[in-house]
Amino acid sequence: FLQQHPNATVYLDAAAAAELTRKKTPWQLGEIAWTRALEIEAVVWLSLATGKSVLKLDDIDYREHHLTGLLARYGSSGELNGIVFNALSAKIRGRSRLPQGQRIIVFSPHPDDDVISAGGLLRKLQENQNEIVVAYQTSGNIAVFDHEVRRYLDFLRRTAHDFDYGNEHLASLIIEVEDFLDRKQPGQLDSDAILMLKQRIREVEAISALEVLRLRPDQARFLNLPFYQTGTTRKDPIGDRDIEIIRELLDDVRPRIILVAGDLSDPHGTHRMCYEAVERALTRYSGEPPEIWYYRGAWQEWPVAEADILVPLSEEELRLKISAIFKHQSQKDRAPFPGVDEREFWQRVEERNRATAHLVDQLGLPEYFAMEALVVRRGAPEVVGGRSTSSGQAASVRGPSKTSRTLRARVSGVNGF
Repeated sequence: FLQQHPNATVYLDAAAAAELTRKKTPWQLGEIAWTRALEIEAVVWLSLATGKSVLKLDDIDYREHHLTGLLARYGSSGELNGIVFNALSAKIRGRSRLPQGQRIIVFSPHPDDDVISAGGLLRKLQENQNEIVVAYQTSGNIAVFDHEVRRYLDFLRRTAHDFDYGNEHLASLIIEVEDFLDRKQPGQLDSDAILMLKQRIREVEAISALEVLRLRPDQARFLNLPFYQTGTTRKDPIGDRDIEIIRELLDDVRPRIILVAGDLSDPHGTHRMCYEAVERALTRYSGEPPEIWYYRGAWQEWPVAEADILVPLSEEELRLKISAIFKHQSQKDRAPFPGVDEREFWQRVEERNRATAHLVDQLGLPEYFAMEALVVRRGAPEVVGGRSTSSGQAASVRGPSKTSRTLRARVSGVNGF
């Protein structure tokens, strides 16, 4: 009824509208204004729909799948297939085609997002002698179970006993924390001491994970942004101090490249807020705008057609990446906030990275064991629905004229990933 109503308007953000035909495959609804990005998306879609590799697509395939207009732009499928194949091949960047000797900041919303989403890339960048700083934006302390704190307290108690280290203050702290945990009610906020212990647990796990990838402990920076320090899942808005902490880091490192989390679907929106903090800090940064690489992996993955960089991983490299993820022991087995995907993070990573490589193989490109995908942008553009826009205007899609129905995907800030 609403689809045919002459005066109905539906408001969606770009993420909610992303799977609509007019957004995902608009060529199925009629003629469109073709761009190179849309051409690549359409040919990749056609390749997967027909089960043929890109170079084997023929004129009939294009005509039977509503792509006659695209075919007409090139005259024959052969030329178009070659252009798209070369564009896809250029996305694949092994170690020799990755930056060397550059200053790089990897922004990680939580102390495990770096290795979950870009562990393979991190190892390659380190091997290429880049100056890397991994900036953990929040402590992630609310995502640590109480039993992890008890385990570390028991370790401290036993170690103090074994080495006859009689520290009354330490003994008093252990008793105080254990007593609090014994009396703690469901939903009750942790004490400051417990929050600090949980923060330190996440920090030592993060450093251990970096060491697996051959990074040094001094390459880690724990920013502990104030907006996160509420002790609850509900966070404060991004404030001036959050922005200044990141700006100061940018001023200190002067990076040529920054890596930022592009999967903004985490359960409590922390990734989205961390992205906002980086974006706003860049507007205050006086240095040359860095190139921005958006990574995904923990909650979603970039489609191959949208990705700008595909980093191939061997079986050994994927195994090393998973070993780094294992170092985040407090997040293993079952994370406190797993979202709608109840698999462990390493399982998500293995499936997504291997699925990306399998899809690339289906398109007729070289076969790899696994792949990480990233989107690259210069400066700090607004990102809408996984695509960059040059302004803050809302993305809008107009429906068929006969229905007079307009779908407007309105986005605010960084909505749309």
